[in-house]
Amino acid sequence: MSEYERSRTMPDLPEHVFDQASVITWFSSWLPDEVHVRPGEPPAVAVHEDRTGLDAPALLHADRERMRLEWGALEGGSGYTGWLQVAGYDTGASEVTVHLSFSDRRHDPGEEAVLGALDRSLARLEEQVRLRVEDAG
Repeated sequence: MSEYERSRTMPDLPEHVFDQASVITWFSSWLPDEVHVRPGEPPAVAVHEDRTGLDAPALLHADRERMRLEWGALEGGSGYTGWLQVAGYDTGASEVTVHLSFSDRRHDPGEEAVLGALDRSLARLEEQVRLRVEDAG
């Protein structure tokens, strides 16, 4: 099994950051460009990866109380699971951690690709959060 994780500080309260990260229709604003999520019958979603050209059924669970998103491919999918956790600081900022696990090495794009995608995704999420803060101010 391969495990990858990245964290980034965001310039807003954890509740606001979680709101930005957890709305499925806003996923395209921060997920890697090559990953597309379409809502299905909750908690089901469809994940399309440009790299493979395939749609994979998955589950997505948002726990607002814990400020945590959890997801994973359904059986026969690409053998991955992941989570996103938002934690608050006393300063009003937040830390977002994203974790991915690949149980099937055939579907693991490799450390460099995954960590790069996680870093880009967190940077895009931070930019969306920053824009929201500036618009509110």
